[in-house]
Amino acid sequence: MAQAMHPNVAGSLFATDGKARPLQTSLMALTLVLGVLSFITSFFHGLHLLASWTGLIGLAVGIYGQWISVTTRERFGLILGLGAAGVGFMLGMANGGLFGGLIG
Repeated sequence: MAQAMHPNVAGSLFATDGKARPLQTSLMALTLVLGVLSFITSFFHGLHLLASWTGLIGLAVGIYGQWISVTTRERFGLILGLGAAGVGFMLGMANGGLFGGLIG
């Protein structure tokens, strides 16, 4: 009856090993926040600086988070954040870029 003491999480999308990983969780949350912020602000032409910079930082944080992630839950959140940050970054670059109007 050893299996009665351990929950069956093998089939769960958010499978975790039960250990606390504050760094990975923080990186996942930060990537999601930056990705959503970049994605939303990319639809406004005047906010291309914010969209492109938050997208670039979100991509960097998300890539590092993917590198050190352990569980499926962390990777799932990081991929969502990376996708949103990537789209926001590209649309921000298309609307004026990282330094659009400030240099040159």
